[in-house]
Amino acid sequence: MKNIFNKFLSLFSEDLGIDLGTSNTLICVRKKGILLNTPSVVAFNNRSKEVFAVGEEAKNMIGRTPANIEAIRPLKNGVIADYEVTEKMLRAFYKIVTNGKKLSAPRVLICVPAGVTQVEKRAVIDISREAGAREAFLIEERMAAAIGAGIDVFQPEGNLIVDIGGGTTEIGVVSLGGIVITKSLKIAGDKFDTLIIDYIRKSHNILIGYKTAETLKKEIGAAVTLEEELTYGISGRNLISGLPVNIEITSTEISSALEETTDLIVEEIKLILEKTPPELASDIKKTGIYLTGGGALLRGLDKKLANSLKLNVTVVENPLNAVIDGISIFLENFNKYVPVLMSTENNY
Repeated sequence: MKNIFNKFLSLFSEDLGIDLGTSNTLICVRKKGILLNTPSVVAFNNRSKEVFAVGEEAKNMIGRTPANIEAIRPLKNGVIADYEVTEKMLRAFYKIVTNGKKLSAPRVLICVPAGVTQVEKRAVIDISREAGAREAFLIEERMAAAIGAGIDVFQPEGNLIVDIGGGTTEIGVVSLGGIVITKSLKIAGDKFDTLIIDYIRKSHNILIGYKTAETLKKEIGAAVTLEEELTYGISGRNLISGLPVNIEITSTEISSALEETTDLIVEEIKLILEKTPPELASDIKKTGIYLTGGGALLRGLDKKLANSLKLNVTVVENPLNAVIDGISIFLENFNKYVPVLMSTENNY
C-alpha cells in the first residue's frame, strides 16, 4: 500500500537533490537544474526560537547580531551538529525553492560524506522527512562528485576523486559503481579559514573574523609560493592596543599558513594510493586525480598535488558545483544510478 501511495504522489511532485554542505547548501530540481546555492547559515531568535534569516542574509549577520539573535552554521565537519536548527534551515530553503508553495512530498536525494555514522545518516533522513520529503536517499559525496565530473562510474576502471569541501576532504577510488577505498578528512575550507586566523594573530598580533579569513583565502589564497606575489588589505583588531588597524597580507603568508594542512592532504592521498589494488593503481596512473569542491580553487593546489604525487591532476569544470551536478545527473537517470546509492531510509 505504501509503494502504491508513493507512486501516486510521484505524479504530483518533483525530485529534489540536496548537497547539504558545511559551508553552502545547493538544491536542484529534476529537469529544472540548480534553484538554490546559498550559505548553510541560520539566524534565529534566542527567545522565541523562530528563524530570523537563512542563507546569505544570515551569513552577513555572523559576528554582528544583538544578544537576542544568534547566527550559526548548524553543520560541522560535514555532519549535522544541531538537528533542530538544520530542520528549520531545510524547511526555509524548501520554501525558497518552491516559491512558498506547499511541497507535494518530493523524493529527495541527499549527499553526505562517507565518514557519517549510522546515527547521523538516520538524522539526515529524518530531517528530510520532517521537512516534507516523501522518500529520502543518501549518496556519498565522492560518488556524486565523480558523476558530476563526467566519469562513467560503472566502468571497470579506477578513478581517484579528491573533493575538498567546507567541512571535509573526501578521497576515494571509484570503480564498477562503487567506492573501492576511501578516506574522509575533517580538514577542508573551514580549517583553512581557521589556520589563516591563527597565522595572522601569531604573526601580526591582529585578530580577524572568519569572514575576513574566507575573503583572504579566495582573493590571495595559495598552496604554493606564487610566481607573482598577491597582496590584500584587511582590517582587524590589534591585540595589544585593542584598536582597529589596517594591514596588508601576502599570498606567501597564506601559503605558509596552509602548508602543514595541504601537506597532510597529500599524505592522505599517498596512503590511499598505497592501499589501492595494483590494477586500479595502474588505471589511476593513466587517468590521474580529479579535483573537485571549493578547495580545488585554491591557487597552486593542483600543482602541489601533481608534483608531490607524480600524477596528472585535473581540476574539473566548475568544481564548486561538481557534487550538485552529479546529483542532477542522477535525478535525470534515477533507475540507472540506483546501484550507487549509499543506502535508503529502509536500511535504518
